[in-house]
Amino acid sequence: MDPEELMGPVRELRGRGLTPKQIARSLGMPPATVAPLVRAIAAEDQANAPEREITGCWVSAGWSEGLTVAGDHGWPRGGAAASGASGLVSVLVARDEGRGRVSACGYLTDVWCLGVKDILGPRLMDVRALPAFTRQFFSAYQDPPLEAPAELARQLVFGAVEFARGLGFEPAPGFGKAAAHLGPWAPPPGASQPQTLTLLWNGTSWATVPSPHPGSVSHLNSVSTTPGAATTWAVGASNASGVLSPLALKNG
Repeated sequence: MDPEELMGPVRELRGRGLTPKQIARSLGMPPATVAPLVRAIAAEDQANAPEREITGCWVSAGWSEGLTVAGDHGWPRGGAAASGASGLVSVLVARDEGRGRVSACGYLTDVWCLGVKDILGPRLMDVRALPAFTRQFFSAYQDPPLEAPAELARQLVFGAVEFARGLGFEPAPGFGKAAAHLGPWAPPPGASQPQTLTLLWNGTSWATVPSPHPGSVSHLNSVSTTPGAATTWAVGASNASGVLSPLALKNG
C-alpha cells in the first residue's frame, strides 16, 4: 500500500487510541513506515482543531497609567504599576488543553514605545500549577494582577505592537507563535498611527500649527532659538518603513 492508501487505516487506528507501534503491528507494517504518517495526521488534526477555550486572563495592576481608553468597556482598573516601570504592562493568558492541562503565555509589553519586549511560553502545565506560575510571572509588581477579559489582553498586546511598528520597532522574537495564543484581533474604530505635533508660543499661549509628516512617524527632539530672533529651528528624526532619517524644521 502506498502512503495515501495507508492514511485511512492509520487515522482510524489512531482514533482508537493505539500507539504508533501498535498501529504498525496491526497493519503488519514496519514502525518506520507508520511513524511519519502518524506525525502527519497529528499535525493535520492540530491545525484543524477548534481554538482552545481561554480559561484565565490577567493584566498587571496599573496597566492604564498614561493610556487614554476611549469608551466605557468595564475593564478592571486599580493598583499601581511596578516602581520605575512606566509604560510596562504584563499580560498572561491561559488556554485549556484538555486532560487537566493548560497552556500559559505571558507578554511583557511596553505600551508607550517599544511594543512586546519579551515573551514567556506558550508553556504547557498541569492546571494545578497555574496559580503558582501566575504569582511568579507577576512577582515584580507590588499589587496582585487583575483578572481581565481576553479583549483587554488583545488590545494591550496587539495595540502596543501596532504602535511600536509605527515607530520602527518589531516585537520580540517568537511573537508570531505567541500571538496565536491570544486569538484574533482588530484595531478599535478610529485607531491611527502617531502624527507629528507642533506647538507655537505666541507670547501669551500655545497654539497648534501645521507640521510636515514625512515618515510613518516623526520626532522633534529639540528646539533652538535666540531671544529677539525671527528664526526658530527644531531638529529630530523621521521614520519611513523602519528607516530613520534626520529631520530639521525652520520657522521664520
